[in-house]
Amino acid sequence: MQTLAVPDRARADSTAVRLRITETFLSLQGEAAQVGWPTVFVRLTGCPLRCRWCDTTYSFTGGQMLRLDGILDTVAGFAVRHVCVTGGEPLAQPGCLALLEALCERGFAVSLETSGALDLREVDPRVRIVMDLKAPASGESARNRLDNLALLRPGDQIKFVLADRADFDWALDLLARRPRPDGVEVLFSPVYGELEPQRLAEWILEARAPVRFQLQLHKLLWGDVAGR
Repeated sequence: MQTLAVPDRARADSTAVRLRITETFLSLQGEAAQVGWPTVFVRLTGCPLRCRWCDTTYSFTGGQMLRLDGILDTVAGFAVRHVCVTGGEPLAQPGCLALLEALCERGFAVSLETSGALDLREVDPRVRIVMDLKAPASGESARNRLDNLALLRPGDQIKFVLADRADFDWALDLLARRPRPDGVEVLFSPVYGELEPQRLAEWILEARAPVRFQLQLHKLLWGDVAGR
């Protein structure tokens, strides 16, 4: 199994830590347990994966190098409680761990959207992790670091984005072979524009699968556009 190493945790103060940011914006959380909450999204630039159906390829390059204290002030300016750190793959940047910790220290309800290809051991325990395991149709299933499953905590979630029946069967088989810790929920989503949501819903019901079906709320409201 191919794995990727997480960079050493950044321990510098908030004036020294810098991160490359693609965008920071306010929207409704469209997925997972926090769905529907007004949420500030901090999208970090860069990703070592190249999923076939990725909808944020614009975050692979570019962005602005910003100081951690400036990022925190920007987030606070939106005046909402929920913050989601996403990407790309946010953990690919050394400063991500410091950002997560600083957001928690400021009292935000923080979630992390990560591929699960990077080691989760150093993520602040106050952060709610949404780990997106890659199914075969993504082209990146070999990157899954399955040891991360044992590191999840109650309230964390595992997400599978599925393109076809083979992906669905693969996900159920993986869950049967690698039980998750108690209190960790599993989410199944269809690839937007590729797998009909009704078909996935029917597969879940037929299999009596112990998973939660979800659609991406933000795409239902605004379509497949950046900054939403």
